[in-house]
Amino acid sequence: MLKANSIHKSYGQLQILKGVDLEVQQGEIVTIVGASGAGKSSLLNILGTLDRPDSGQLFINNIELSKLSNKNLSDFRNREIGFIFQFHHLLAEFTAVENVCIPAFIAGTSRSDAERKATELLELLGLKDRINHKPNELSGGEQQRVAVARALINNPALIFADEPSGNLDSVNALELHELFIKLRNDFNQTFVIVTHNEDLANLSDRTVLMKDGLIVQ
Repeated sequence: MLKANSIHKSYGQLQILKGVDLEVQQGEIVTIVGASGAGKSSLLNILGTLDRPDSGQLFINNIELSKLSNKNLSDFRNREIGFIFQFHHLLAEFTAVENVCIPAFIAGTSRSDAERKATELLELLGLKDRINHKPNELSGGEQQRVAVARALINNPALIFADEPSGNLDSVNALELHELFIKLRNDFNQTFVIVTHNEDLANLSDRTVLMKDGLIVQ
């Protein structure tokens, strides 16, 4: 599903990633852990095509992403990759269902099809009665579930999550972690998750440890 070979990245004179190798299989939940400054989020941004490496190769579904133009890479990202962040990044002026629809609209999906799929996802995630509520009318856990639905709307090959439960209390964090397991079990969804949460790391199929810009375990 995903293969990264010798990924290097520097910002100015600061070397952040020093030759990272990683493979992820379809239907796997992989967590990336390590101390702050180890390079976890920088790696996630490159794996998710939000940033380009200085050198190295990245393949998703056997497509070498460095060979894509910026436009083709943007199209690929919208179709094949979903993102969940610590801060939900929901648009305050839009309802839950409208927020979920946005990536589908960008992909050219009709409004009726996008709204139908978004409604199905929100119902699946336990938000049937909240689809027309705006973010400020939702709890933190509900907002994060809307963000999960948004990440799923285009049936992505991979979902990348950066500290997805970092802003949630322990009850909502556990519910979110169990939701990831359910999505993997029911839909063979693949997750790569950066986290400091030991409970989430322990629930994953595999945990990789980063230290000083390298995967060391």
